Amino acid sequence: MTTMTIASTSARPASVGRGLVYVFVAAVAWGTGGAVAAVLYRTGLGPIAVSFWRFATGVVLLGVVARFVATGSARALLRARWGWLCIIGAGLAMYQTAYFAAVQRSGVAVATIVTLGLGPILIAIGSHVTLGERIGRSGAPTIALALTGLVLLTRGGDVGPAPLQGLALAVLSAVGYAGVTLLTRAMGRRNGGGDQYNVTLIGTAIGMVCLLPVAALEGLVPSAGAPLRSAAMLCYLGAVPTALAYALFNAGLSSVRATTASVIALMEPVTAAVIAVAVLGERMTVLAVVGTVVLMAAVVILALAEHGGAPGSTNRKDAMP
Repeated sequence: MTTMTIASTSARPASVGRGLVYVFVAAVAWGTGGAVAAVLYRTGLGPIAVSFWRFATGVVLLGVVARFVATGSARALLRARWGWLCIIGAGLAMYQTAYFAAVQRSGVAVATIVTLGLGPILIAIGSHVTLGERIGRSGAPTIALALTGLVLLTRGGDVGPAPLQGLALAVLSAVGYAGVTLLTRAMGRRNGGGDQYNVTLIGTAIGMVCLLPVAALEGLVPSAGAPLRSAAMLCYLGAVPTALAYALFNAGLSSVRATTASVIALMEPVTAAVIAVAVLGERMTVLAVVGTVVLMAAVVILALAEHGGAPGSTNRKDAMP
């Protein structure tokens, strides 16, 4: 799942074709994160530990990349906005861990679909209430459609060892995802939209610190399986669906419309569902599949409707699974 994605800081925008490829690859990379977490659970690691190691690896890699793409001083930003950044970091830790816990209980497919399907709907509602952004004429029907899809997923039968708990955690993850996104947008407005890379870097570092003591109690070291394989998967989790995916999506936004990018980003839950069913052997009932289609359709409608919204509006994919 995505964590926080940032506004483009690239000096030389990619071509449209290359930007589309960047966004597509980023979305597919994000979609592999839940599957890797599901495999790591078989080594004895829990969702908090998996989330911690993703944050830790991501911080190291994002810190290296920051030397080339960051637009300001991370220390200056931390001094000026430390309260906001602490809330963002704690929110990142909460919703990422809730997502990985949802994967453990309801499976990769359902956890990813619910989190990423419900998140944009909650963001649209929250943006309207807190930031005064317009939802548009299709807003209410789209939200109703999304809720219908969520209900169908809830009624979809046995889609994991603890499906109702998993769904509740996925909803919690979506709420946290929406909250962090709205807070990041609000802070970006106050800062003139700049320095978003450092917001990502600092927020991830704070989230890592928040998770460390709890992850230590849960167990930071795999207790089963091959240690080198576990280490490789943890490195992959921090490198590919975290640092690399952020960089690619960020570069893609320099030439691809945000609305187009948000629709292409739906490859994330599609990828997660395909891996879950084809590789991990998860089973989705017919009702759950219908719910998935309905929920994703609502997100597509919402993204397309935004293209006709207020000038200058953005649809950045802040903070995913």
